[in-house]
Amino acid sequence: MNNSDYLPDEAFFGQTDPAELLARFGSPLYVYSETILRRCCRDMQRIMDYPKFTANYSIKANNNLHLLCIAREEGMYADAMSPGEIIFLEKAGFRYDQMFFVPNNVSADELRFALDRNILTSLDSLAQLELMGEIAPGSRVAIRINPGVGAGHHEKVVTGGKKTKFGIAVDQLADVRRIASQYNLRIVGVNQHIGSLFMEPAPYLLAAENFLTLAEQFTDLELIDLGGGFGIPYHKLAGESRLDLNQLNHGLTRLVNDFVKRYGRDVVFKSEPGRYVVAECGVLLGTVHAVKTNGETTYVGTDLGFNVLARPVMYDSWHDIQVLRSGRPVSGLDKQPVTVCGNICESGDIIAKDRALPPIETGDALMVMDTGAYGYAMSSNYNNRLRPAEVLIRSNGEAVQIRRRDTFEDLLRGFEEQED
Repeated sequence: MNNSDYLPDEAFFGQTDPAELLARFGSPLYVYSETILRRCCRDMQRIMDYPKFTANYSIKANNNLHLLCIAREEGMYADAMSPGEIIFLEKAGFRYDQMFFVPNNVSADELRFALDRNILTSLDSLAQLELMGEIAPGSRVAIRINPGVGAGHHEKVVTGGKKTKFGIAVDQLADVRRIASQYNLRIVGVNQHIGSLFMEPAPYLLAAENFLTLAEQFTDLELIDLGGGFGIPYHKLAGESRLDLNQLNHGLTRLVNDFVKRYGRDVVFKSEPGRYVVAECGVLLGTVHAVKTNGETTYVGTDLGFNVLARPVMYDSWHDIQVLRSGRPVSGLDKQPVTVCGNICESGDIIAKDRALPPIETGDALMVMDTGAYGYAMSSNYNNRLRPAEVLIRSNGEAVQIRRRDTFEDLLRGFEEQED
């Protein structure tokens, strides 16, 4: 992946090109690279040198069954947030001992769903811990600790600290031990997650070091989940640097080995990479249907509404954009600020505001970069729009459809037929 005048090269699109893919599978369209996906899975499994380490792919980032199968083939384990995600992991071939259930504010039925499969569950609050004790006294459980600090690129992705719904506060750990004793629960795991899109190792390493100090309060641990949030360079066109995995490895390896020596026995260490595994393997292709000027703003109207890609609306997220004509990038330095918007009936339906792009014409295609994570997974049928197809470019260059485009019949499915 190059960082200057970026277009995924021929190796990304294999035996085809974006124009052919749009003609064949329709617009808009998600396209993934098997080669990049496999490479990123391997990246995340080398962030520490420790024999009992597993990288747990967070299925919420992208739940396509075909991509899950590739992640499993590459040796990834998996986190699930719901019974539905567990079902998908089952279908993709993950064993129950390769899953970690990390729900938030769930019912007794959902806890039983994981218990029936002997999947270790992390409890997110004192109330959830007590509920587990009531329905399954004597169980092995994990707890999610809120270490009191958070970080991330937007307030909506900060998952630690005093202004987030996640985790059990540090000052409640005495209550954790009381509830565990009351119901004879064995706390065998602890996990944390303080936020997303770390681009420097230092904040993550500091959070890990602090968390390991908290973990020492528990004497029966079998696993410690340090969380995830590893970032990728969304500003590739501007030459943004990558996360230094070697530096991350050096720091985590030292911290983990020092902890194990102090703790007196080996434990399993986990991380939760979601975005890093799938973000860069995916691009979103769409079509320009209108270009107009209102006041001093030029609007580029596309079929890429926030029903297709929600991140810019939810988080003010940046995605690099390439303008394509006849399947190739439009070149030239004559760039002008435009606002790229979608086809949803909302004024906030904007992908990129005041973005400097080459001259754009109706019929051009746009390629939105790094959309493999939280792209299709967060899509919807808002305005009764059809969700797009997903296509995988195999390592041999073949393009295969791995999820079909919605049909109008899909929109009506679930409703009972009405009698005349």
